[in-house]
Amino acid sequence: MTTTTSPDLPTRIRRLADDSPVRPGRERWRSVLRTTLRHATMIVAAVIMIYPLIWLVGSSFKPTELIFRDLSVLPTEWDFSNYASGWEALSQPFGRYMLNSAVIVAGCLLGNLVTCSMAGYAFARLRFRGRNMWFAMMLISIMLPIHVIIVPRYIMFQQMDWINTFWPLIVPKLLATDAFFIFLMVQFFRGIPNELEEAARIDGCGHPRIFFSVMLPNAVPALATTAIFTFIWTWNGFFSQLIFLTRDEMRTAPLALRLFLDPATGSNWGPMFAMSIVTLVPIFLVFLFGQRYLVQGIATTGMK
Repeated sequence: MTTTTSPDLPTRIRRLADDSPVRPGRERWRSVLRTTLRHATMIVAAVIMIYPLIWLVGSSFKPTELIFRDLSVLPTEWDFSNYASGWEALSQPFGRYMLNSAVIVAGCLLGNLVTCSMAGYAFARLRFRGRNMWFAMMLISIMLPIHVIIVPRYIMFQQMDWINTFWPLIVPKLLATDAFFIFLMVQFFRGIPNELEEAARIDGCGHPRIFFSVMLPNAVPALATTAIFTFIWTWNGFFSQLIFLTRDEMRTAPLALRLFLDPATGSNWGPMFAMSIVTLVPIFLVFLFGQRYLVQGIATTGMK
């Protein structure tokens, strides 16, 4: 015959403490503390990351001789002439360089949106011989740095007499050479339900009609992501533009900013910082108005 003994007093006290209504309140305060610490850490990290941009904006309103002597964010002496002098400081008005960048960006946008989406549809929806091999080769090309292919590209474009024109920067985009965007479109097209394509086939649609009437309207987030990244990367492009554009009137905005630096006679920091802010405005506006599509495109592509 076995007998059960009641728990000792310390054990009963601990059980009563665990069942008391004080514990939910304690957990709630712990959750609030964790959330506060997390938000405070994110705010501090954001301030650290955005501080260089804030300093750049403030320095664009400082006299050149005070930029590195006065490291405060707000200028002690305001000089609004940096923007006017920077706009006219080079051999061409800075608007000419901005226009050159805009022309290149427009051509690259058109090329990537059209050709990368078509290539992505082909890899995602069509069945053809060697598809997996070509897809693997396309992915391998992502790992090739531009320095590996810049010399043969320069020789080829020089023989075509395209140096100091925009064609070497635009034409490759018309041939679906950006493997990253092709892969992005492939992942998105694979996530579109097959029932939509089958319904279009029943209605008598071929591949061109399915692509333009079914696939593209459903791929707006991926297209917007491609457009935003293409704009930012092309607008900020430097190395390829430095190689193919050597005449002053053909330079782009990043190349023009480099002309403000002169180790021999001294760099014109104030106007250079002012024009740097001018070149950042288009990127800021594109990211501001396209942020929702960018997040949606990356999120949906990652899930699919």
